[in-house]
Amino acid sequence: MVRLNELHDNPGATKPRKRVGRGPGSGTGKTGGRGIKGQKSRSGVAIKGYEGGQMPLYQRLPKRGFNKPNRKKFAVVNLGLIQKFIDEKKLDAKADITEDALVASGLVRRKLDGIRVLAKGEITAKAKIAVTGASKGAIEAVEKAGGSLTVTAATAAE
Repeated sequence: MVRLNELHDNPGATKPRKRVGRGPGSGTGKTGGRGIKGQKSRSGVAIKGYEGGQMPLYQRLPKRGFNKPNRKKFAVVNLGLIQKFIDEKKLDAKADITEDALVASGLVRRKLDGIRVLAKGEITAKAKIAVTGASKGAIEAVEKAGGSLTVTAATAAE
């Protein structure tokens, strides 16, 4: 029968903590296993990413991709959300749905470089939408519902 006071780890399973800087007799006194002088002997210094003079991993890997400095950032709106806002009477389907109307309704926070409509979700309302950009699927879906989607910027349409 095993008793709580008789429980113990296997021999060698736990090691005592290394108490650094506790006199010359301890074997880790004086410099505390840090050697003499140099950056690594000082406190509060960490050399992250340093591989002992070998070319570091982040420099060995190839650079990938490119970020266009003058790229356009569009606010994205899905058709399903436009339909939801029409159902909730936040957008008027009879009037033209412009970018300003989308911002005023709260569907889009900011116009950024324009608003782009994507075909996610379904639209059933006959809506006349005028935006900076739209996907082909979105244009087809709006026209199928009996409305029209006009794209003001020719470069944004794909």
